[in-house]
Amino acid sequence: MSPETSRGRVLVVDDEPDLTRILEFGLRAAGYQVEIATDGQEGLKMARESRPDIILLDLMLPKLDGYKVCRLLKFDERYRHIPIIILSARTQEGDQALAIQMGANRFITKPYEFSEILAHIEALLKAASPSA
Repeated sequence: MSPETSRGRVLVVDDEPDLTRILEFGLRAAGYQVEIATDGQEGLKMARESRPDIILLDLMLPKLDGYKVCRLLKFDERYRHIPIIILSARTQEGDQALAIQMGANRFITKPYEFSEILAHIEALLKAASPSA
């Protein structure tokens, strides 16, 4: 699918190769362009350079955790508009509250259904688009 017909650009920041492969495959099949970062530092750099339409972000990452990545993007005027969905195995209520406090738009616990991720992506992108 060419960039002109893409449904949007998704940055996946997660250090679990199996999970990123599944997400990448599913998102590409749904018509999205996908970029992968395997640690928080790389994810932050890629988000700033490529300005994706949406970010799927794990919390437990090497080099820079997801909370910090989320906060650094959401508290920066240039990137705060990018929706962030936290994907995490951490199920404590405090984790979810902290992620939302850091600016995350959604918090989804692992394991999850791919269709759930897709529904959240589509809802957030629709809400963010000027024609919505």
